[in-house]
Amino acid sequence: MIAFEVNDMTCGHCVGAITKAVQALDPGARLQIDLATHRVEIEPAASNAAALSDAIKEAGYTPLAVS
Repeated sequence: MIAFEVNDMTCGHCVGAITKAVQALDPGARLQIDLATHRVEIEPAASNAAALSDAIKEAGYTPLAVS
């Protein structure tokens, strides 16, 4: 499980944009997003943390890795 804190994710549109960006990179990835805590958890199928972070950044957000 790869986790990010995305503090600039503030609404349902943000959740959708991040989901779309991650699934475009890794269609088999499973996401769990908690808007209230700004946490995005990803179970990747074929990508790594750096690639997932880059995909979220390209969608216009600022992911911070969470251990």
